[in-house]
Amino acid sequence: MKSQCGFTLVELTIAMTLLALMTTILYGAFYLSHRAIEKSQARTEESQRMRSVEEILAGYVRSAYPYRSSFREPSLLFSGEEDHLAFVSALSLGMGGRGMSQITISWDGNGNGPGRLTLEEKIPLRLEDQEAGEGYRSSVILGEGVWNFRIEYLDGDQEQWLNQWDGKEKKSLPRAIRLSHRGRDGKEIQWVFPVMMSVLAP
Repeated sequence: MKSQCGFTLVELTIAMTLLALMTTILYGAFYLSHRAIEKSQARTEESQRMRSVEEILAGYVRSAYPYRSSFREPSLLFSGEEDHLAFVSALSLGMGGRGMSQITISWDGNGNGPGRLTLEEKIPLRLEDQEAGEGYRSSVILGEGVWNFRIEYLDGDQEQWLNQWDGKEKKSLPRAIRLSHRGRDGKEIQWVFPVMMSVLAP
């Protein structure tokens, strides 16, 4: 009788089972590493975006200027609430960093829900006594789905944070502005920007 060489059905089944297990393990390792890379890239992109937003806001707020609404009026163009801030800045990105602009930072969320954070720049800046003319307005969305956004103002005299600031009543600028919100991971993020020209306010 001739001897027959080959694999039995049991051996083939075991080999195919081992191959399937190895393929599953390799695919799982590849999938997990791919997900880790995607999460790392997303965190990096979010971190870069938040850093850019922080730099934009810091530039405008630090350059806040004690600007009067008219030559005869001692009140300042500065109006701040918890979700809205309008002021005059000596920085104008729309004019290449030169000239003054009227800046509005607003959040359209409600209470503890998410909302959109928007920054608007209006140039050129005119006094109330001057004739109105066509100007330039640019608006940029700084963040979508921003949670628990809040703006606070540091009173230099009382050394405490206030929920609002009225330039007409105070006749001065706050010493610093604090912006806080919750990130996508639920952690609270706070930015504190000093107002560099508050010492020049009357």
